[in-house]
Amino acid sequence: MALAIFDLDNTLIAGDSDHAWGEYLVEQGVVDAEHYRQKNDKFYQDYQNGCLAIEEYLRFALEPLARNTLDDLYKWRRAFFEDKIKPLMLPKAAQLIARHRHNNDILLIITATNRFVTEPIAQALGIEHLIATEPELNQHGFTGKVTGIPSFKEGKISRLKQWLSTRPYSLEGAYFYSDSHNDLPLMKLVEFPVAIDPDDELRSYCDAHQWPIHSLRNV
Repeated sequence: MALAIFDLDNTLIAGDSDHAWGEYLVEQGVVDAEHYRQKNDKFYQDYQNGCLAIEEYLRFALEPLARNTLDDLYKWRRAFFEDKIKPLMLPKAAQLIARHRHNNDILLIITATNRFVTEPIAQALGIEHLIATEPELNQHGFTGKVTGIPSFKEGKISRLKQWLSTRPYSLEGAYFYSDSHNDLPLMKLVEFPVAIDPDDELRSYCDAHQWPIHSLRNV
């Protein structure tokens, strides 16, 4: 029994749920289309380039949560999952998860995307444990702020260590699957790093260090 840790976006699903949520808000007229799409695309490009200013991005991404009621947000999220996320689900990802479950491994998703967006995706994948960026919530709704450390780059390590400190698990024999060079800090920490449909920078690192590379998209 070991930890099987998974990135979510572009790893277990064939797309980025955070960016797709922003696109969905544009389509629904919840946000100003031209302004929001431009910034959403720019932040996503910064993420891919490895230069994302995470605090600035989270102020942008969480602001629509603060401006709308929980009833509306959950209604939109249900429709978003059906319309935008289900088509991104990968049969090979389900098979990979099933193999680890068969081995009695502890399944964990760790993602920079916020919990509001990712929680139903983790549930649909049958993965109980989720470490995600935590949007602050009070008795009135979301505040637009973050609680704790964003689970991004080295922040994933900090959040994982916090999570482990309250559970009888360790990183001994742990796997971590990711597509992104942004996850190299955590990939270097585990015993079995595995690149899934990696970006160019991560692919180059894997080639240089003889890390395995797999695809969950190819037939």
